[in-house]
Amino acid sequence: MNAHDPSTFAAPSDELLDRFISIVGNGNAIREPDEMDSYLAELRRLYVGKSALVLRPGSTEEVSEILKLANKTRTAIVPQGGNTGLVGGQIPFDAGNEVIVSLSRLNRIREIDPLGNTMTVEAGVILEQAQQEADKVDRLFPLSLASEGSCQIGGNLSTNAGGTAMLAYGNARDMVLGLEVVLADGRIWDGLRTLRKDNTGYDLKDLFIGAEGTLGIITAAVLKLFPKPEEQATTFAGLANVEDAGRLFAIARQIAGAELTGFELLPRFGLEIVLKHGSQARNPLAEAHDWYVLIEISGREANGSSSARLEDMLGQALEKELVQDAVIASSLSQRSDFWRLRELMSEVQGHEGGSIKHDVSVPISSIPELINRANKLVTEMIPGSRPVPFGHYGDGNIHYNVTQPVEMDKQAFLDQWDEVVAGVHEIVLDLKGSISAEHGIGRMKRETLRKVKADVELEMMRNIKSVFDRNGILNPGKVL
Repeated sequence: MNAHDPSTFAAPSDELLDRFISIVGNGNAIREPDEMDSYLAELRRLYVGKSALVLRPGSTEEVSEILKLANKTRTAIVPQGGNTGLVGGQIPFDAGNEVIVSLSRLNRIREIDPLGNTMTVEAGVILEQAQQEADKVDRLFPLSLASEGSCQIGGNLSTNAGGTAMLAYGNARDMVLGLEVVLADGRIWDGLRTLRKDNTGYDLKDLFIGAEGTLGIITAAVLKLFPKPEEQATTFAGLANVEDAGRLFAIARQIAGAELTGFELLPRFGLEIVLKHGSQARNPLAEAHDWYVLIEISGREANGSSSARLEDMLGQALEKELVQDAVIASSLSQRSDFWRLRELMSEVQGHEGGSIKHDVSVPISSIPELINRANKLVTEMIPGSRPVPFGHYGDGNIHYNVTQPVEMDKQAFLDQWDEVVAGVHEIVLDLKGSISAEHGIGRMKRETLRKVKADVELEMMRNIKSVFDRNGILNPGKVL
């Protein structure tokens, strides 16, 4: 059997399905195809699959029993969180022989320790809920994504999510102290340690974070909490060109240091479609600009220093003619309005037709070159196409999306997906970047991974997979 090929697994018999159902109970199993739709397709319906069964375990022990039976009977398992992934890692293939294990019922906050700045949560906890529970004890859990109202912690960790706060706090991996994981053979690894220092051999948790459910199923995690900022200063600024964004970032970093908690880049066309399709979206600036940045500085003391730093930064930028216009948020409501413009960027693109998407990273100094070269490439490949490069300038992660030409047929545009992606990725690799910054590999980038990883890297990955999942039952066909 090829451990990476889901089609080689036999379809589970009715008797076997009944044995799986007995673990979670009839009320927590979905067997009818027409009731499974929300588990079988991701939001864009770019990936749609079939499944023999959806199981919704309510405890780590039930997950353990499911995997014991799956490993014994060679049944393929697809772990799934909030189903917000963008590379198809959470969607089964169309053979219909895989069993989905949804972690949504594992949704307890097990413990919060404000003094130790930790929170232990189960995998099915919604990210927004984790943020709210931290807030109740005057702490901050800084992971922030556009999908935070529906994505789940287990999925966030399995894909090593990034988000808008990575500049200051790191990605999901940096916000975890310990994990609880059910291995492929059903054994439970209790690694829920709250220690800040534990230098006792290999750091096993990092193997599972970002593995997309191919090595084990994360069922709980110890998350790091942080002191809440006592004040925040936020500005929305218009720029003449993307090169000025880099120069402005250097000034912001120099003035604010570690208190620079947000530096997001938006293109003119991106803001235009947000204003066109986003509810209650308004341009804070009087005139249109080719580029925009959203900058936030967060202070630990409510002494006005964040506003002073922001004003100093804008003063220097205006003097050097890096900024054409800027508005500083005068209230929490206006700050929320600024961030909403950024958060709607992904959602509104669908209203303009087909969108070919990239989640890439390059060295920060290479961002302007990436965008300029990619814009030239895609508009030559597909005349009239409308690039929408936006994202986390401060950590080099650009969501380089391309919207179809106005008069072009949507399917004819999407049929050129592979060629466009290959061209953009070639530029990214030439700039010593990555083809996946925060979305993972899943199904979408599996073949591309083989082209960009060295043979020795792929061999190490396959060896790790074989050690943790000897029978290849966990999310086969994903990543590798």
